[in-house]
Amino acid sequence: MVKEKVKPVEHQDDLAQHLSQLILFNDDVNSFDFVIETLVEICKHDPMQAEQCAWIAHYKGKCAVKEGSFQELKPLHDAMSKRGLTVSLEK
Repeated sequence: MVKEKVKPVEHQDDLAQHLSQLILFNDDVNSFDFVIETLVEICKHDPMQAEQCAWIAHYKGKCAVKEGSFQELKPLHDAMSKRGLTVSLEK
């Protein structure tokens, strides 16, 4: 009898290892209104969430504004970069 290799079901912890974060960094160039508008348009934040992220980035230097797979976040990263925001993708 030949045993079939069964791929184990991924657990929540395993899935979390594959997630990336889109990080917004504070800068002295873009206005709060512009950052909030960008987060609403690109990341689909509601205005309150976008404002909170802008304040966190302002006071702490950076803020994780979105979490997901690298493939999901890469277009958001590129769009925010094109608008002049300083962002990175981190695991």
